[in-house]
Amino acid sequence: MSLFAEEYPSLESYWRSVILFGRNVATYKFALAKSLIDLDLQAGSFVSLEELSEPFSRNIMEHIKMNDKQITSRSSTFLDACRAALRNEIPHDELISTTEKYGFVNVLDAFHIVNQSEIPVKFFEKEKRGRKKGIILTDNLFMLNESKQFQNLGHEVEARWRLVETAWSLNLSPSLLEVHYDEEANIFFIENEKIRRTDVTSARDALNGYQKGKCFYCFDDISVESLSDDLGDIDHFFPHTLQGQVKINLNGVWNLVLACKSCNRGNNGKFARVPTIKLLERLYKRNSFFIDSHHPLRETLIIQTGKKEVDRVSFLKTMDSIAINHLIHRWQPFYEHSPVF
Repeated sequence: MSLFAEEYPSLESYWRSVILFGRNVATYKFALAKSLIDLDLQAGSFVSLEELSEPFSRNIMEHIKMNDKQITSRSSTFLDACRAALRNEIPHDELISTTEKYGFVNVLDAFHIVNQSEIPVKFFEKEKRGRKKGIILTDNLFMLNESKQFQNLGHEVEARWRLVETAWSLNLSPSLLEVHYDEEANIFFIENEKIRRTDVTSARDALNGYQKGKCFYCFDDISVESLSDDLGDIDHFFPHTLQGQVKINLNGVWNLVLACKSCNRGNNGKFARVPTIKLLERLYKRNSFFIDSHHPLRETLIIQTGKKEVDRVSFLKTMDSIAINHLIHRWQPFYEHSPVF
């Protein structure tokens, strides 16, 4: 979490650290996160495991329909029940009771663990009311619900979930997993000689969490909601017009950032100018967030920019030299909000 930390991390930063960082052996953390986001927070602060089993199992089943690989171990009583429910082989109440008994064995304790340590804020605590086991929602979750970034968090969980399960299901060496960008569809996909194209997730949703829901250039709030006035643009840090001058794929994840409309195409927009050195350093830091995360985005950045830190720095310096010698002009936003990374 060190590279993603602020001096005083916000609740959104703590939440994103849970979702974006740390190794996963199952996707249960993502199902729990989606369930917490979807809870009716007006209904009370205590949620029994029985109540939580409804959205938790539903979220898992929605993903099993797309991708059966939801865990790295060979078997799971809970996942077997979800599969059976999808085949209409068990009644709904049996699914809920199995989820309550087996679905939360590890995930409640592991949810707030990032880089082998517990984060200093919690969004829920384990609780028991009489015979009912459950969780009690903390004020942090209520405050998170009221934040401007809350609308983006569900999309970010979904994107991270898709990246993880896709990597597991392909059963390929991480060195073969490179994420590509479809510019027309704004989709990340994986393709190599062993597999046909596999669409993974929305590029906006995958990029947004690593920028903390802010414009890469000016740190203004952006959204990933398709109908929002603040919908972020997917921008090429080094302008795409350079593609004919370099052999490097400028549609690579390393070169894609989310920008507000003003920075990307406003009166003082970037267009085909080269960002300043300060912004180049920011790109390096943003890419390091991906590498601190786990494949396939981690492996993609390593494939595209270098295995070692010194190689990745040299790669960006070389790209900057090529860009400024061709495009001449530097650019930075006219106004910048307080930095968040």
